[in-house]
Amino acid sequence: MPSMQPSFGRVRRLPSRFRPRQRFAAGVLVGALGALGVALAVQADGPADTGAPPAVAEKADRHPTLKRLSKTEEVWVDKDRKEVVVGAKVVLDDGPIEVFACLENTKEHEAVIAARSTARLVHAALLAVGLDPGKPVSFDPEYRAAKGPVVKVRLRWRDADGKQQEVRAQEWVRNAQTGKPLDAEWVFAGSVFWKDPQGGAEYYQADGGDLICVSNFPTATLDLPIESSQSNAALLFEAFKGKVPPRGTPVDIILSAGGPAKPAGN
Repeated sequence: MPSMQPSFGRVRRLPSRFRPRQRFAAGVLVGALGALGVALAVQADGPADTGAPPAVAEKADRHPTLKRLSKTEEVWVDKDRKEVVVGAKVVLDDGPIEVFACLENTKEHEAVIAARSTARLVHAALLAVGLDPGKPVSFDPEYRAAKGPVVKVRLRWRDADGKQQEVRAQEWVRNAQTGKPLDAEWVFAGSVFWKDPQGGAEYYQADGGDLICVSNFPTATLDLPIESSQSNAALLFEAFKGKVPPRGTPVDIILSAGGPAKPAGN
């Protein structure tokens, strides 16, 4: 039987008999252990060692006043503001999307930005600032929307003149039916952990690329609590041409607790 370990290319969906069905107990346990290490590191001086594979080579710290959680991944915690900052870059400025933010070397062909981090570390950082995951979307026996605390997603970058800009991430997502920006909030669904029945290793499913999604995926760390198809013929959202900066533009993703979810107009 072929290995079921998620790759970091185009992620193949697991056969239905292997798809995790609400393995929340294991997921919460592993996530809590990872968050404990991150939380302790936030209070100490050194970066957290989460056991996750390096995402990028170590570079000079761009946010020296914040707590960096890894020497190789671009994830910081602002303890005073209770914010998580994730380094990323623009990878798509026009075209249909399933994911708003993927991970580098995963789903750049269908995402607006790619994060220089694993999703597992972002999940742990959200736990460290006080957010607890809810439940991912499910489709069996019927559609049930993703649940969890609302997460505000903001984007900060410098334009061609070097001036700092900041917007809500929704401004970079266009509803293909209405022509307007995304009118829904993301929730911390938390993805799922899957255990390899052969080797026993556990995998955080969002590390396949589903960090911040606009199509509903049970593997998403952040998902929309509205029904949004992942079928290519029915994709509801696209990169907002003219609002998204050019490809390659460095961007910081800023995550923080939001208010109650409002009914979406999409």
